Amino acid sequence: MYNLSDIVMLRSNKPTQPEETILRFRSRCILRSYLCPAPVRSLQNDYSQWFIVVLTGFTDKTMVRVFVKWGKERFEVEANTNDSPLQLKSQLFSLTGVNPDRQKVLIKGKILGDNSWDGCELKDGMIMMMIGSGGVVPPPPPISSLEESFDGMEAETSNSIILPTGLKNLGNTCYLNATLQCFKVIPELREALSKYSESIQSSSVDGEGGSKALTAAVRDLYRMMDNQKSKSFGGVIPLIMIQVVHNVLPQFAARDEHGWMQQDANECWTELLRAFQTQLKVADSESSSKDDLASIISRYMEGRFKIEMKNLESDVEPVSVTNETFLQLSCFLSQEVKYVQLGIKGKLTEEIIKKSAVLGRDARYEKKTLIDRLPAYLSIQMVRFFYKEKDKVNAKILKDVKFPLILDLYDMCTPELQQELLPARDAFKEEEDKKVEKLRATKTSDEITHPSRPDEDEKIEKAFPFSFSNDPGSNNSGYYELQGVITHKGRSSSSGHYVAWVRVKENHWAMCDDDEVHPVSTEDILKLSGGGDWHCAYVLLYGPRILKK
Repeated sequence: MYNLSDIVMLRSNKPTQPEETILRFRSRCILRSYLCPAPVRSLQNDYSQWFIVVLTGFTDKTMVRVFVKWGKERFEVEANTNDSPLQLKSQLFSLTGVNPDRQKVLIKGKILGDNSWDGCELKDGMIMMMIGSGGVVPPPPPISSLEESFDGMEAETSNSIILPTGLKNLGNTCYLNATLQCFKVIPELREALSKYSESIQSSSVDGEGGSKALTAAVRDLYRMMDNQKSKSFGGVIPLIMIQVVHNVLPQFAARDEHGWMQQDANECWTELLRAFQTQLKVADSESSSKDDLASIISRYMEGRFKIEMKNLESDVEPVSVTNETFLQLSCFLSQEVKYVQLGIKGKLTEEIIKKSAVLGRDARYEKKTLIDRLPAYLSIQMVRFFYKEKDKVNAKILKDVKFPLILDLYDMCTPELQQELLPARDAFKEEEDKKVEKLRATKTSDEITHPSRPDEDEKIEKAFPFSFSNDPGSNNSGYYELQGVITHKGRSSSSGHYVAWVRVKENHWAMCDDDEVHPVSTEDILKLSGGGDWHCAYVLLYGPRILKK
């Protein structure tokens, strides 16, 4: 069934070409922070069907025109009883700036909910009342041409710093905003999402259908964020994104008397990662078969452990060796941990109790875990929350744990992998030695007599591959560079505030505090290590350190 409440917004614009119809609709969807429905995306080759849909929208009996009074203002909107009341509230949000979760819409003295009309009968021309405070939404910029409205992308010079587009907070949705901003710094993920062709509309919210809806919602949201026009509104309203998350992942839709409850950003990260892993596929370049598909997430973000289990109470029982994949490393914040490397390494060797088949009883085992495959992109969770039985809350560990801009995991790898990492590591050392020698020569030379030529300093640098040739998406050096941080400010996971800090260019970072985006320095990033009520690093995202020649 078509989403006529979205389509009908173009009723006064009769385009002359089918392509123009689609472009206009998409442009307005972007400008008004709506998503272009799948039926519209599929109508480019069927001009007549488009007008049938639009004309049907004019005469649809479920569509009524209502007036909403808000203070001294009065708005005319169209409501569809086939949609949830949240769709109506989203229209009011775009007109007034009042978050849906803060809106009280009164129909004949009855407060309208989000998910059901609850017997409220809508009549054409009826008057509703809305209570709630919010900022003023600026009017949409004039559309001078289709190209300007649809693309709106300006050429980016090599010296410019383009800040990310912010995301509006719809009421305790900062955990989702921060997660989405961090994922967006991964270029391979962005490319895979741009090629994803499934519809956001799914027949089921469970299993495969839910993963499709989540992935498509992220794709469409990123498209909106990349459109330059979105910046003039001070951020994108991720309304459809949060609706999909709530439908597919109902645990994130919990509410209290104040509205939606705060959620755990790392849980959100994990759920989206699982959806991406099943949906975003890439065909191996060396294979022409369409069935030979690899997961983008498995390729670029999945590592592998080699686990050795040794019985400490028996010399007869052989050492067992198993392999296990991981999508994230955990840094446990024990008393002695002051650096993230120690928090990870401390759990790689531990003593456990398990039943011995040889002894026929429980015995002590040494569990030794080493990394057998390093992914190109590595996420690390700082395990800051623990359940406090007395207060029935996930309390926070405020401990200061330093994390580096350049992370080296060589010591946590198997001896076999360490040998494979050496060539790339030697290349890094050689390049660093050259830079040191060049710096030394510059200091001892007469810079006035022998000035450096600009074209020598501004040469386009070529990057060496960061993966093994036989394992695309891996890390071939063990070196990582920090790309993003999700921080938490507060005392428990069910309260407080999440913010994303993302690297936009070398030595340039951005603080993405919902729709407020500001440039910050590298020094600001290093202050996120914890130790007080300031923003504390919760999820770290590292990418491959790039060797340039």
